[in-house]
Amino acid sequence: MKNTVGSFKGIFPSIDKSVYIDASCRIVGDVKIEKDSSVWPLVAARGDVNKIRIGARSNIQDGSVLHVTRKSEKNPDGFPLIIGDDVTVGHKCMLHGCQLGNRILVGMGAIVMDGVVVEDDVFIGAGTLVPPNKRLESGFLYVGNPMQKKRPLNDAEMAFLKQSAVNYVVLKDEYLEEAN
Repeated sequence: MKNTVGSFKGIFPSIDKSVYIDASCRIVGDVKIEKDSSVWPLVAARGDVNKIRIGARSNIQDGSVLHVTRKSEKNPDGFPLIIGDDVTVGHKCMLHGCQLGNRILVGMGAIVMDGVVVEDDVFIGAGTLVPPNKRLESGFLYVGNPMQKKRPLNDAEMAFLKQSAVNYVVLKDEYLEEAN
């Protein structure tokens, strides 16, 4: 992880020892990654002008970009990026200064912008654009560009939100085992 993890203004990422981080990633600055999470190839996570927090058992898949918004006079806290527990972020997603609750699935290629709050148990469909400052209500599927609240999640989809995270914990453990 020598070239993968770096400091910014003297602040280094804090990464639990159980986390898998692919060697092709770049994780910089005020980034904290909790237990049993994983960060897959070509992910960039820049906690340079605000903080990034990734909860337990969450996975950030290939080619995703995680960034934040600087604090300013108009927005004294800026927009940090907060990702809860058991979150699956699909391939090539862009998460910028938003807050994701627990048990979220962000479909491949989705973009979630500044000030968005995603409550627990939400499915964001592939390619969805979530414009700034929206709130996504728990228990629903959101799709489209711009996003629209499509329908309530069914029982199988609700169960899959947690199972997807579990699947990636198993996979990251296999990668860590092979590396040793």
